[in-house]
Amino acid sequence: MRNWLLPENLEDILPPQAQRIDAMRATVLGLFRVHGYELVIPPMLEYMESLLTGTGHDLDLRTFKLVDQLSGRMMGVRADITPQVARIDAHLLNRKGIARLCYAGSVLLTRPRGLDSTREPLQIGAEIYGHSGIESDLEIQQLLADSLAACGISGARLDIGHVAVFRAICRRGGVGAELESDLYEALQAKDLPALRAVTKSLSKTTRGALFALPELYGDGAVLERARRALPRYPEIDRALRDLKALSRNGRIPVSVDLADLRGYHYHSGVVFAAYAPGVANAIALGGRYDEVGKAFGRARPATGFSMDLRDLERAAPAGDGAAAIRAPHSADPGLAAAIRKLRDAGEIVVVRLPGHASDPVAPECDRELAKRGGKWLVRKLK
Repeated sequence: MRNWLLPENLEDILPPQAQRIDAMRATVLGLFRVHGYELVIPPMLEYMESLLTGTGHDLDLRTFKLVDQLSGRMMGVRADITPQVARIDAHLLNRKGIARLCYAGSVLLTRPRGLDSTREPLQIGAEIYGHSGIESDLEIQQLLADSLAACGISGARLDIGHVAVFRAICRRGGVGAELESDLYEALQAKDLPALRAVTKSLSKTTRGALFALPELYGDGAVLERARRALPRYPEIDRALRDLKALSRNGRIPVSVDLADLRGYHYHSGVVFAAYAPGVANAIALGGRYDEVGKAFGRARPATGFSMDLRDLERAAPAGDGAAAIRAPHSADPGLAAAIRKLRDAGEIVVVRLPGHASDPVAPECDRELAKRGGKWLVRKLK
């Protein structure tokens, strides 16, 4: 076996892709900052009890586990940063009012989310804690749309759903935990024969509502169809009102999917996924997850979203890259001063080392420093 091969679905990021990703990271974090979101940097490893608290079984399966040599306790390599930020809000910041937090860092997955996905996403995201109203959900979705625009991504669309609809149907229909899990699997796969098989013991009202969910997909007009097709439970009425407000965000085209139960064991309200041309999987995931703060011993409503910087880089239009200036190797103090001035202004200046004056220069240079009339000046290369 070649010792330079990487494990499956893990890869190096090479220039200029790494430069583009780093620039996007700075752009998105800068956007978060001017909206009042404070940066936090959680550790890569945590004890399993806190890393998976309130997240459901799916994240447990995606988490690499190891034994801590100091304590003997089981630890995990984070597969999602959001639970860590919820822990920080609940136990370290301990604020009474609203907290806006953001983050950026690698996560590691035991298996990829999609066929062409990496197992080491570069996750970046934003969260609002302490506000339960639809206004914070709307702010988060608008921030997501602004983030995609700031990265130069056009043609994106948003799919939104609400886990309270499915939960209300199950609770009002007397569905037990095991059957609820079977229903969840069938709806996620939109497997109508399986749905028909597992709903035989349920009432006509409950069966009709569950069979309506896979058909309730489309633009904002689908919400009126949902009002007619679904039982008039107060929880469903509130969910449909929220979805109607969010479908009019005005920043990005929105579709409604009432059978989308992504993160069902994790989210508690609105869920959404953003898609962009050129990327097969969702480019951003988010929603409301009030139960996470409760699981940490401090009930705090929360909503947010996260993205993978690798996906953002793939979806963004290809740029020309930052052109550089090449300079000769010289002890001339005037050259050193000219290079310093250019670098202070943000220019890339590459000094050609002795013995390699004829080698190609990386990054690619479109200008050079040359001495003319006793001064070091920048000139264009042919």
